[in-house]
Amino acid sequence: MTSRAAFVAGATGYVGRALVRVLVERGWRTVAHLRPDSPERDTWRVRFAGMGATADATPWDADAMAATLLSVQPTAVFALLGTTRQRARASAARGQADGYEHVDYGLTALLLRATQRAAREMDASPRFVYLSSVGADAASRNPYLAVRGRLEAELRASPLPWTVVRPSFITGPDRDESRPAERIGATLVDAALAIPGLLGAHRLRDRWRSTTADELARALARLAEDPRADGAVVEGDGLR
Repeated sequence: MTSRAAFVAGATGYVGRALVRVLVERGWRTVAHLRPDSPERDTWRVRFAGMGATADATPWDADAMAATLLSVQPTAVFALLGTTRQRARASAARGQADGYEHVDYGLTALLLRATQRAAREMDASPRFVYLSSVGADAASRNPYLAVRGRLEAELRASPLPWTVVRPSFITGPDRDESRPAERIGATLVDAALAIPGLLGAHRLRDRWRSTTADELARALARLAEDPRADGAVVEGDGLR
């Protein structure tokens, strides 16, 4: 029986719940983090228990999160946190701080700092596996890509072992949220990339074509198990 343990932040998201299922299937002891204030917290506890995972609702506080991680003793911490463009825009319009800056960057940075603190008291530092995005760049004018670029830079400067995963569009028929623009965009991009793929531009095609939650979850688990992925930025065909 494996001694691998995972802490999954963003576990209730489209990729997160697929990852929890895949990790359990691969023999990982898996802790799925829930939003502490989620009105569906009890539902998710039951759902994750049915998968064979343990649910956790530690508040977003650095001390509390570090204590939880020290208790879990994870082999890998998966950071899959993010909000949607629609929610980010709505939050900005209301003047609320729960858009890209707060969720995609702020909560992930808090998790990174908490992992670093916990690692100082662990026998072995956990791998921090970060779900970023193709095109992530701190200098980007796109706020979604900019916050991911900033977090990647902090991760590189961290003493932790790490892996960055950069998918393009993540889509599939089993997605709960409607997201028609993303689905249409993925379809158009995949169709456009078929032409350069036929002409031999396989790197371009593989880097930008869409992936499903199941494909991505399996890639995340596989990379977390692979010592060669320590310090790697993985995108394109490396995610399939």
